[in-house]
Amino acid sequence: MRGEYKVPGGKLVAVELDVVDGALSDVRLSGDFFLEPDEALAVIDGALEGLPTTTATHALAEAVDAALAEAATAGTLAGPVAMVGFDARSVAVAARRALGLATTWEDHTFEVLRPGPLPVRTLAALDQVLTEELAEGLRGPTLRFWDWDERAVVIGSFQSLSNELDPVGVAKHGVTVVRRISGGGAMFMEAGNCVTFSLVVPASLVDGLSFEQSYAFLDAWVLEALASIGVEAYFSGMNDVASPAGKLAGSAQKRLAGGAVLHHMTMAYDIDSDKMLEVLRIGREKLSDKGTKSANKRVDPLRSQTGMAREAIVDAFEASFKRLYRTVDSELRPDELDRAEKLVATKFATPEWIARVP
Repeated sequence: MRGEYKVPGGKLVAVELDVVDGALSDVRLSGDFFLEPDEALAVIDGALEGLPTTTATHALAEAVDAALAEAATAGTLAGPVAMVGFDARSVAVAARRALGLATTWEDHTFEVLRPGPLPVRTLAALDQVLTEELAEGLRGPTLRFWDWDERAVVIGSFQSLSNELDPVGVAKHGVTVVRRISGGGAMFMEAGNCVTFSLVVPASLVDGLSFEQSYAFLDAWVLEALASIGVEAYFSGMNDVASPAGKLAGSAQKRLAGGAVLHHMTMAYDIDSDKMLEVLRIGREKLSDKGTKSANKRVDPLRSQTGMAREAIVDAFEASFKRLYRTVDSELRPDELDRAEKLVATKFATPEWIARVP
């Protein structure tokens, strides 16, 4: 059995192994990484030999690190260990993939959904519906692009309502307030001013990855999509994507106990910062840090850097995802929309949920 893992920003790690009596056997590590001294390769192989197939990713990584430390202390290596472009965790992930306990993009077919304009609270409720359905085995992994025709603010699950929003600005501009199930920051969303998608994947796809690593892993295709429309982009911090001109996008996640992961991203297309500053309290501090104090300013990185219409950018993102991964076009089922609307009525539109962190 063989498993591979491409380290984000690093090298390819491959592990081949057999299973004998429920334990790893004949483990062989390879890849285009750099490792010194040469003898360390055999130490890593030996560290995994005989471990139960049920060993968790972190325990596999700990076994590798412990074996290398022991060998270095015993003086059996020709010099200090240097692992360049990979680490013990990446070896563990590759081993788990060889066992079929962790999956790759190629193991899945992704359903692509573009349902057209929906109320923002319904869009947020669909995050919960589709993530729960994946955990329940009712739908496969999905990529869903958001579209809406109202002015809204979507705040993170743990953000304080009073700290984030100015009620005067909310009332003045007729803003719908939505609290999503994932963490992260607030999103000011007028119709047509953002590009937003939700990606629902099985937990096996990010098995063994830290939260920070999983953001880069699940957003790697976004950098290629941006490159396809002429935007140079890179990861900035744990969950942001930026260009030389500034921040482009932010991501957020929610992991369910049933084995499903919700990952979504919002990219600024052409935001009216005057309205945003009247609605979002925190936005005032963020923009003041950048020296933006005057009116009539716009946050428009995608529009200004590409000159493209928002719909054309969404088309390009969809095309890039389809080039990279196996996909099938799909639609929301009536029962899914019905389930989402019931969640809006019982949760997402209720004061208890919206102000759950006052």
